[in-house]
Amino acid sequence: MVLNYILRRLGLLLFMMFTLSVFTFSLSYLFPGDPLSNLSGISNTSFSQTSELQEKYHFNDNYLMQYFAFITRIVQGDWGVSFASGDSVFTHIIELFPATLELSIYALIISVVVGVPAGIFAAAYHRRWPDKLVNSTTLVGYSMPLFWLALLLIMVFSLQLGWFPMSGRMGLLYEIPYQTGFILIDIVLADFPYSGLAMLDALHHLTLPTIVLAMYPTTVLVRFTRDSMLHVLEQSYIKTARAKGLNRAQLIMHHALRNALLPVIKQIGLQFSTLITLAMITEVIFSWPGIGRWLIDSIYQRDYPAIQGGLLAVSMFVILATIIAELTYTLFDPLSRNQAHGKV
Repeated sequence: MVLNYILRRLGLLLFMMFTLSVFTFSLSYLFPGDPLSNLSGISNTSFSQTSELQEKYHFNDNYLMQYFAFITRIVQGDWGVSFASGDSVFTHIIELFPATLELSIYALIISVVVGVPAGIFAAAYHRRWPDKLVNSTTLVGYSMPLFWLALLLIMVFSLQLGWFPMSGRMGLLYEIPYQTGFILIDIVLADFPYSGLAMLDALHHLTLPTIVLAMYPTTVLVRFTRDSMLHVLEQSYIKTARAKGLNRAQLIMHHALRNALLPVIKQIGLQFSTLITLAMITEVIFSWPGIGRWLIDSIYQRDYPAIQGGLLAVSMFVILATIIAELTYTLFDPLSRNQAHGKV
């Protein structure tokens, strides 16, 4: 039964990837300009170069053959050349995506560490002042625009107090060789005399963008965990345990917590997908050298091959993260597998 469910999800994944690839391929015809230049990233070519590109990209064939050639190039890592830099789009994505992924992972860790305990705490004191305090704080955080919070933190903690830098990943004093793309890991692997100071500097640069990016998923996890815990606390077995004399802490830790956290697992995966998209705004404001900022710059520069490649990479990651989160939730919760197969 589990295998059948996984196969169905893999089929859904393939369908979503197919739809995404068709949309990405069609962008070369929807964008202004020559479709061949939009696909290849090469413009101002001679007659012989144009003939070579038409043969390579199957432009003399029908759309179906062009699409299959496009998929082949995507699998091989040939995503075209950027109009702005003249470098491979795929190389840009490989170099920049770790910065976005690193920022999103740290924001997700903060969201889980803060959001889940706060939601449990609010549910434990339902309709009392701790619950009202958590709900009010969550409502303010949920309603606050991301860009406004970022600018506010920059104004207070960077410009006035000077505690944190306002842009970049590292200070100009440190030159960290690129190995994995994750700045903290690269500092550890570099193993130079001032690695401790470089690590501290990197953490200072990470603090403000991580807090800003973590705000929205934290508020979502607080409310979702609280609602899930309240739903579990209303179940019959919890009432029976309460009637036997168990206190609030025993009820939550030994009986309610495990079942209440099962839906939260899926929500954490969905919030990770949301973080990838929210990171674009955060990267632009804090000049964070990730794929989101690069994609926004490509839009301003009308760099159509880069826009195609960036959208494809981000969308593929969001789809994969969503499917993995759903599969993980299903493996932990047998009831959801039964419901997925139409059983009660």
